[in-house]
Amino acid sequence: QVQLVESGGGLVQAGGSLGLSCAASGRTFSNNVMAWFRQAPGKDREFVAAINWNGDTTFYAASVKGRSTVSRDNAENTVSLRMFNLKPGDTATYYCAADTDRRYLSGPYSRIDEYDYWGQGTQVTVSS
Repeated sequence: QVQLVESGGGLVQAGGSLGLSCAASGRTFSNNVMAWFRQAPGKDREFVAAINWNGDTTFYAASVKGRSTVSRDNAENTVSLRMFNLKPGDTATYYCAADTDRRYLSGPYSRIDEYDYWGQGTQVTVSS
């Protein structure tokens, strides 16, 4: 069974930092684009960041650019998201996703339907 499992969410004060991790099992995604999305209560799921197969190309949503770093470890079959200077508006459930049709990134590929594997999400709450 293929699974993506996120971890690392929690409660953090505004201005703080947090690291999220996504572990894949059941297959390798080392040749695929991976991404992070988030969904706040009452809002649509939105793109946060994407990374190409070997980690040398990344894209970020404007809302997190300069405050986030996405990375991956293909040997461990994991992808991570580090967020800094967190704001209350970053409060959401964060999901990792895999696009098994794509290896390279020529753009952010921010559409939800471009990704065919999803994790169950991890909650991030930023208090003011």
